Amino acid sequence: MPDGLSPHEAARILQRDGYNELPAAPPRTAARLALEVLREPMFVLLITAGAVYLLLGDRGDALMLLGFVLVTMLITIVQQRRTERVLDTLRELSSPRALVVRGGVRQRIAGREVVRGDLLLLEEGDRVAADAVLLECHDLLLDESLLSGESVAVPCSARSARWCAASPGWAARCRCSACCCSAGCAATG
Repeated sequence: MPDGLSPHEAARILQRDGYNELPAAPPRTAARLALEVLREPMFVLLITAGAVYLLLGDRGDALMLLGFVLVTMLITIVQQRRTERVLDTLRELSSPRALVVRGGVRQRIAGREVVRGDLLLLEEGDRVAADAVLLECHDLLLDESLLSGESVAVPCSARSARWCAASPGWAARCRCSACCCSAGCAATG
């Protein structure tokens, strides 16, 4: 089995190309969240009702209604911020791990640290971490249901389909080796 990239070379490529991950959306600020909440039809309706109460001279009811709208908006904003933090944490926890050969040593690394030129090893149940060219493959079935919705695993082989493209799937059955050829979601071998 080839030695794969050296750790120094992998670090250099990672520095040059960046992490193997999709660009994340910039975090929403509290002001942006407040504007999004203000655009919701129910809040627009309640604020309009409060303004009508003010115009009709019923200051007490108007202030009470607008006060409840403000409290509800604050609760909504806080809950959305918490939800975003939880989703970010779950995204980090569910990131795939890849088995690579670097400097002749097999090691399990975060999928985001896979670089172009890495020698990837796939075994049954592994999640595909990067686009790769299959070098050697024995009984590879790739579950691409996340990508295509198909419930049947797709067979791949080094002879017939040398390229396993971006497939956020799992190896249903296999023993493979592959060379990472680009960043993204793909089959490891």
